[in-house]
Amino acid sequence: MVINWYGEGCFKIQTGGLTLLTDPFESSTGLTPARGKNDIILKTLTSWPMDESAEGEKLIRGAGEYEIQKINIRGFGLPKESTEKFFKTAYKLTTEEISLGFLGHLSDELSQEARQALQNADVLFIPAGGKPFLNQETAAKLVKQLSPKLVIASFFKIPGLKRTGADWKNLAEEMGQKPETLEKLTIRRKEINEQKGTKLIVLKI
Repeated sequence: MVINWYGEGCFKIQTGGLTLLTDPFESSTGLTPARGKNDIILKTLTSWPMDESAEGEKLIRGAGEYEIQKINIRGFGLPKESTEKFFKTAYKLTTEEISLGFLGHLSDELSQEARQALQNADVLFIPAGGKPFLNQETAAKLVKQLSPKLVIASFFKIPGLKRTGADWKNLAEEMGQKPETLEKLTIRRKEINEQKGTKLIVLKI
């Protein structure tokens, strides 16, 4: 499994011959959108009226259970954070015997159902830049509660991003960690098994 980051919550994950893209964004963010064909689009924030997927893409949005080839996905609605204009979703995805948890645009506590499902996930994608998402102290506490093997930072301030946000270093301090900074992340089940404790990963664009 190979994971690349494009900024905000947008990750491209190549697994089992498929390409999955999470939370694609527009150039109005100040960043360059991901290019190329994707088999699956996963959205943790969906506006009303709902958008449609492009030809050949499977669009995953909202609570429910989904299965695409050998990828299993469970969506957990976040009603406390949803409005008449949009709704938020957290996900647990399992592929290559590796479980991935996506907290997306989370800004409040997880539901009990989502918390239980994401407990001990192998990889957890978490907003790391504070407001308007989880503050970094709360994010660090949530990581400790869920006990993932790897934590991948998202939604933090980078050059070019137009919205305000904080640096990932504040989350690292709250976690008491010096993170590993990578161009991309390659994960195998064997390496997950060998990982002791929780490690924070920061990817570059």
